Amino acid sequence: MKSLKLFLPVFLLFALSSLSCSVYQTAVNISRLKFKLGAVNNFTLAGISLTNKKSINDFTPLEALKLTSSFSHHTLPAAFILNVNAVNPNDGTGGYPKTNVSIVAFPWRLMINNKETVHGDIAAPFPIPGTGEEAVIPIQITVDLYQFFKDKEYQDILSLALKLGGIGGGGSVDLALYVKPTVSFSLGNVTYPGEIKVISKEYSK
Repeated sequence: MKSLKLFLPVFLLFALSSLSCSVYQTAVNISRLKFKLGAVNNFTLAGISLTNKKSINDFTPLEALKLTSSFSHHTLPAAFILNVNAVNPNDGTGGYPKTNVSIVAFPWRLMINNKETVHGDIAAPFPIPGTGEEAVIPIQITVDLYQFFKDKEYQDILSLALKLGGIGGGGSVDLALYVKPTVSFSLGNVTYPGEIKVISKEYSK
């Protein structure tokens, strides 16, 4: 009996040590997740679709009247889907065990031309399988461009909207999403200790 009493603490210590190593390794794997901004879809401005519109001249007289009327009432609401591309490189190769995860929370805040605008979160968990392939997280965004850019002229805000939709020429928009993901895996949830900056040029470090 005495030897059993001595054995149990050693066994438990070993088990806890093994579990801690497992949790640590999983945390390392989760930290390898990568994010970057993808395409913008379904862009509307004051309820008008910007599909096939590349300049102010592409709006019909009725659409132009609706836009100018909205602007005169100090509002130009834009709605669109901003896709976030995510990669989980933990596919079981390169010395890293395969780790399937889900994004259960993805609080974000949107920066447009270095100006903070709206914020939000995903509506439901989003799986990121450990395949090394790119997954797409659709973020539904609604932002009143007049509210944040009312110091601009009407034509400037309209041009900004076209560039945001990825369909206007003559330059681009500095777009960034600051996110703080909570990731679920087999042993529980892990929340990133701080925000990460997600941009379209490259995957976040």
